[in-house]
Amino acid sequence: MHLLVYLPLLFPVPAALAARPLADRLEPRLATWLLTVCGLALAALSCAALGVLAVAGLVRWPLAASLGDWSLATVRAGDSVSVVESVVAAVVLAAAVAAGVRMLWRRMRALAAAALEAACLPGPERLVIVDDDAPDAYALPGLPGRVVVSTGMLDALDDTDREAMLAHEAAHLACHHYAFVAAAHLAVAVNPLLKPVATAVAYTVERWADERAATTCGDRRQVARAVGKAALATAHHPSRRRLPGAVFGLLGRHRNPLATAGPVPRRVAALLAPSRASSPPLNHALLPLAGAAAVVGSSALCAFAAAHDLHLLLKLAGA
Repeated sequence: MHLLVYLPLLFPVPAALAARPLADRLEPRLATWLLTVCGLALAALSCAALGVLAVAGLVRWPLAASLGDWSLATVRAGDSVSVVESVVAAVVLAAAVAAGVRMLWRRMRALAAAALEAACLPGPERLVIVDDDAPDAYALPGLPGRVVVSTGMLDALDDTDREAMLAHEAAHLACHHYAFVAAAHLAVAVNPLLKPVATAVAYTVERWADERAATTCGDRRQVARAVGKAALATAHHPSRRRLPGAVFGLLGRHRNPLATAGPVPRRVAALLAPSRASSPPLNHALLPLAGAAAVVGSSALCAFAAAHDLHLLLKLAGA
């Protein structure tokens, strides 16, 4: 048990290393789902491993032995987890759970703030145009969600670019991209080793919206041109008013648009390349799916085996 229980804490490392290559090579929707689900699963399994470590130390206490009616000598002879390891695991687990709860609370507040702002915008239409010289365009999730575009952004783009921009923002709302990003950030809050996975998900949802916009417009180069023009226009007007964290924009998360300047050339290059949706799926998806299943499955198997060993030990001590 001693070795197996630590392996789920290490499996997020290969997932983090593979996150960016998967984001660049897989079809964006598949990459988003794969990275998000794997991140959540690995974060949950690492918490399960920490829980096994904490319980393995707890059962060595005389009070726990008397309450559980098992032999303390048998437990101490068969349990290889030290008290120090158990205490450290319990502290880390408590910190991970607290961070996860805090992240959930923050995301719920951000979503509520975005929904309130969307509801307070004038008019019943989904598209809202605001009088602002700073180029800006973003999607506000809500009931209903809104696409907000500034007059500065409309002036920076021509008619075909505006069509691509609006299709991109509508894709964020239609595909509920905020939920994927929130789930990825929850995984990072629980296990910081998964931070590259959350960064990759933030990129793949933008690529997903790009591809949806390209399908709507019928021209991938048109979307690439719109992304490039929006990036150039935004570079000359870096100031932005503060908006809820649930907002999505053409250039990425609205909270810090300049921080997303790096992925913009990657997105433009991907749009100018042939679509991966037309590539043979077995050549591009089978190997990553098998690798993800192997990593998550191995982590789950190790966590289950460690918990099973502890259960057998307590069963033997109780006999």
